[in-house]
Amino acid sequence: MNTPQALRIVVVATDLLPEGDDLDAQQEMIERSNTLRIGLLESGFNLVATLPPDVFLAERIEQLQPDLIIVDAESDARDALEHVVFATRDERRPIVMFTDDADTSFVGDAFSKGVCAYVVSGMEHHRIRPILEVALARFRHEEGLRQELSLAKRALESKSVLDRAKQLIMQKHHLSEPEAYAKMRKIAMNRGLKITQLAQNIVDIEELLI
Repeated sequence: MNTPQALRIVVVATDLLPEGDDLDAQQEMIERSNTLRIGLLESGFNLVATLPPDVFLAERIEQLQPDLIIVDAESDARDALEHVVFATRDERRPIVMFTDDADTSFVGDAFSKGVCAYVVSGMEHHRIRPILEVALARFRHEEGLRQELSLAKRALESKSVLDRAKQLIMQKHHLSEPEAYAKMRKIAMNRGLKITQLAQNIVDIEELLI
């Protein structure tokens, strides 16, 4: 990922064009959004786009390829996050939420959906950069754990398949376990396969014959 100064950031804003009669609320929303954008620019981040949380969000994020996504939301923060989570389901990205919604019951759900930082009110220019840096560090840490878990899971699955394939070879050819493994290894080498690939083929064939 790029250095913090070069980060490509997309802001997903729920109220691009404020409407209604509550002028004070509109003004507060505009000020918060301006503070966010000024903070990004002053910190040297690359704000590439501000997007609405609509059905085209996934396509736009795919085109822009941002390093980080900021959700700038009001009372409909939950809906906005759902759009972002759906839009990044195939390629995870760090997500940061800025909101004036004081309902903290949503925070736990937001973190479970992939939010790295959840900031409620009180946003100032100088806070933007440290917030994003902490969010990025958390995202990298969690992605590292996710990859380790995935590797461990694949290793267990491969061992299970290999053990099953050895059992099938032992039964069919009346071999000991070392003999079955040696036979599989020789076949794999002759066919230019990894032994785990050969084992998967053997198990797949057995399932087809059942």
